[in-house]
Amino acid sequence: MNTLFRPRDERILAGVCAGLAWRFGLRPWTVRILFLLSCLLPGPQFLAYIVLWILMPSEQSRPANTQA
Repeated sequence: MNTLFRPRDERILAGVCAGLAWRFGLRPWTVRILFLLSCLLPGPQFLAYIVLWILMPSEQSRPANTQA
């Protein structure tokens, strides 16, 4: 099972949509479009995004592969 984190590579704003896509096996653009479409409905979508931004940990830096 993948853990939930904000990746460093595919961020546009904060990496929340990319992190959710990574966790559930979707493409980041699919999650971003779904989020934008959900903004057409009434509700606290932006508040949920900000809360996830705060609560989701950022991806740790990957150690460099040093092979001699």
